[in-house]
Amino acid sequence: MRISLGCDHRGRKAIDELIPYLRGTGHEVVELGMEDDADRSCDYPDRAWLVANAVSRGESDRGILVCGTGIGMCIAANKVAGVRAALALDELSARFSRSHNDANILCMSADMLGQTLLKRIVDTWMETPFDGGRHQRRVDKIREIESGRDPSKFS
Repeated sequence: MRISLGCDHRGRKAIDELIPYLRGTGHEVVELGMEDDADRSCDYPDRAWLVANAVSRGESDRGILVCGTGIGMCIAANKVAGVRAALALDELSARFSRSHNDANILCMSADMLGQTLLKRIVDTWMETPFDGGRHQRRVDKIREIESGRDPSKFS
C-alpha cells in the first residue's frame, strides 16, 4: 500500500520512527513536505493539505498525519473533498475509524502518545477493513455533504 506521511515540527520525531517501521511491513512510504526542515517550526495545515490532496487524487492509498495533538491536522485534512481523516488516540478509535467510517487518513498526537502506542494504532488502522453495509450508506452521506447537499435526502 502507498502511504503519504506528513507532520509538523512537533510530530517529526514520531514520523521519523514510523517511516522505517512502515517500510519494514512492506508499505511504500511517501514523505510530503518534510524533506528539508527537520529542525524548523512549520504550520500543520500546509502538511495536512499535501497529504490530503495526495489521498484525494488517488496518488496514495492512505495518509498518516502527526502534529502535537493531532486535532489541527485532522481539521485541516477534512477540508479536502474525498478525505475522511480521523483522530485516533488508541487502538479502539483507530479500529472504528476504519471499520465504520472508512477513514483514509489517520491523525495522531505526538505529544500524548508514546512510540509503542503510535505503532500499535498504525497497525490496527492499517489492518482493519471497512465493514461496508449500513456504514457504507453513512459514508455516502458524507460525500453528499461534501457536494453541498442535505444528507437526509439521500437514501
